Amino acid sequence: MMRELMNRRRQRGFTLVEIMIVVLIIGILLAVAVPSFMNARERSRAQACRSNLRQIQAAKEQWAMANNQGSTATPGWDDLQPNFIQQQPTCPSGGNYTIGNMSNNPTCSIGGTHSL
Repeated sequence: MMRELMNRRRQRGFTLVEIMIVVLIIGILLAVAVPSFMNARERSRAQACRSNLRQIQAAKEQWAMANNQGSTATPGWDDLQPNFIQQQPTCPSGGNYTIGNMSNNPTCSIGGTHSL
């Protein structure tokens, strides 16, 4: 009877080795998944930044056409808001946008993949 009770207790729980194997497998999966997640997050931020730059460029072009401005004219945020763009967009990665003149594309201070 005592032996039967001891066998039941041994069969209920997990051994330390089994738990360590599960932890190891989870660690390996995380080692593969986390860098991939970080890269995907940065790619989506860069894409959102490029989309903001395209909106700024479109607002600049509309401003130039509405005010009969040439390629050397440089609009400010006050010129573009609220008639041509609702609000000044913000870079999802924390960069700052520079409008520039009509002959140049707007830029992000981060650069690299955050550019048109």
